[in-house]
Amino acid sequence: MATINVMVIDDSAIVRQTLKMLLDAEPDIEVTDVAQDPIVAAQKLRKSIPDVILLDIEMPRMDGLTFLEKLMSQHPIPVVVCSSLTAKGSESAFAAMELGAIEVIEKPKVDTREHLTESRKLIADTIRAAAKATPRKRRTRCPVEKKLNADAVIRQRELPNAALVESTEKIIVIGASTGGTEAVREVLEGMPIDCPGILVVQHMPERFTSAFASRLNKSCKIRVAEARDGQSVLRGHALIAPGGRHLLLKRSGARYYVQVKDGPLVSRHRPSVNVLFRSAAMYGGSNVVAAILTGMGDDGADGMKELFDAGAITLAQDEASCVVYGMPKEAVKRGGVQQVLPLERIASTLVRSAASPRGSERLVEAAV
Repeated sequence: MATINVMVIDDSAIVRQTLKMLLDAEPDIEVTDVAQDPIVAAQKLRKSIPDVILLDIEMPRMDGLTFLEKLMSQHPIPVVVCSSLTAKGSESAFAAMELGAIEVIEKPKVDTREHLTESRKLIADTIRAAAKATPRKRRTRCPVEKKLNADAVIRQRELPNAALVESTEKIIVIGASTGGTEAVREVLEGMPIDCPGILVVQHMPERFTSAFASRLNKSCKIRVAEARDGQSVLRGHALIAPGGRHLLLKRSGARYYVQVKDGPLVSRHRPSVNVLFRSAAMYGGSNVVAAILTGMGDDGADGMKELFDAGAITLAQDEASCVVYGMPKEAVKRGGVQQVLPLERIASTLVRSAASPRGSERLVEAAV
């Protein structure tokens, strides 16, 4: 097993020591260098290049974002931002991902042995995923059209009789993990204002998803918000699963709504893509169009197969455009994926599939 060499850049000696202790305990990971700020890190990088850099944001002499931007423009290396992820710092964390960071994680909690063990597993898994990733360059953003009032999306929509057993309203569900913040952004920015209601599970810690949703709401034509329990699923709206809680699709008559609930980790995650996808298979069935995007592990793979078996249209991001080709790969292996597409085609295919008569898209794909 090849050893993953890691450099830790953090101005706190305690944090550097803790991270080194946690990572050196993993058989395939070794902290080969540490630096108290980016200036020292830059000097050490001239002598040795690590496989992954674990980077703090707020540091003396040069902040982490400035260092990250310089690094990615000169010598791209997989970078994981290790931040406290307070509400104040969330914007900086998102900026880091836009500059090329592979993932953003919380600094380890050292108050209890249990928290320390959980932190070790999360950080180690993220380091392993980052080591397999290829840093991506920033892309130029396209101007976003002025956002219309919600009445322009909802006013003309007539709900079917609540007593109907079956609904014809389409629902889009999306699951993602490592590298998914930028992938989800690209997909949602490609959605028209009258698209079907969208539910998204992106693996994120608590306090981070609200800022993520707010940021997307500013850049997308559709409305994006963190999901609230009992909230209706509406056209032109995307709901993001809150960090630390599961998101489920439910239906009352013809009305779709969401349930946000606590529960154990499923596939090592909460929220879990498998939980969302299973609920979508149960309550949406063939009215669902699903996409599984970049991410490590296999969360969502079983749920994708359940969606496929229920008659849903299922898509997966291809390996070339994934930061980590884990979740999509597992979903394909389990037979739950109809189409494997590059990221830039996911949004348009979701919209086109949702507009097709039920089942016709599946028949077309089977014939190709």
